[in-house]
Amino acid sequence: MNNLHCTYRDHAISAAIIEHPGIPTPWAAGCKITLPDGHATRRIPLPVKNAFLADLDSAQRASLAHGKWLVDQHLDRGLALH
Repeated sequence: MNNLHCTYRDHAISAAIIEHPGIPTPWAAGCKITLPDGHATRRIPLPVKNAFLADLDSAQRASLAHGKWLVDQHLDRGLALH
C-alpha cells in the first residue's frame, strides 16, 4: 500500500493507515510528522469519532489534513506534537 505524504510548513507529514479487515469501516486513519530537525512523532491517530473510514483514499486524505492541523497547532499555539 502506498501512503500519501506531503511537506507543510517545513514539516514532512505521511499518512499512517492501519487496516482492520472484516468491519464496515476498515481503515484507521493516522499520521506521522517529521519536524525540520529530523525528529519524528509516533503514529498520531485521528480522534476516535473520526478515525475509521470506509475507503483507503479518504483515510489518507483525512490523515494528511489532520497532520496539517497538528502542525498549525504546534507552530501557532505552541502545542506539543505527540
